Amino acid sequence: MGEASLPVIWQETVRSEWCDYNGHLNMAYYVLIFDHATDVFHDSLGLDKPYRVETNCSTFAVETHTSYVAEVLEGDEVSVKTQLLDYDEKRLHYFHRMYHAEKGFLSATTEVMTVHVDLGIRKVVPMSETIRQKAADMMAVHGDFPAPDQQGRAIGIRRK
Repeated sequence: MGEASLPVIWQETVRSEWCDYNGHLNMAYYVLIFDHATDVFHDSLGLDKPYRVETNCSTFAVETHTSYVAEVLEGDEVSVKTQLLDYDEKRLHYFHRMYHAEKGFLSATTEVMTVHVDLGIRKVVPMSETIRQKAADMMAVHGDFPAPDQQGRAIGIRRK
């Protein structure tokens, strides 16, 4: 069992206005598509609009690492799968994989760390017990999956 068993949480079509002069999806729009998937992922944990309204809390991304693996073009349908890598009372660490929906190849990945923030005081605070329990339930499944190849990568020029 592994990431192949993760459900697709988001799917959309690459728009022409998202493509650059190289004829493929521009890097900013990979991030946009991943952000759409993040919204769905957070909603699955209960970090949705009603939660924000009720608690005046939300999440802020504090770090991301995106890898561009294979290009997608205008009109291509892409899908995103998400794996929860870790969590604690204030943070979520997760990993999105974007695939070409028809051909199945991996197009890009992004690793994300978010913090839970009280919007009234703009400070990091613990998530509700309900959210933490949903994260625990998800980790009970995702925790057995192998770590993604791109997890924890650092950028740099490798010298021989």
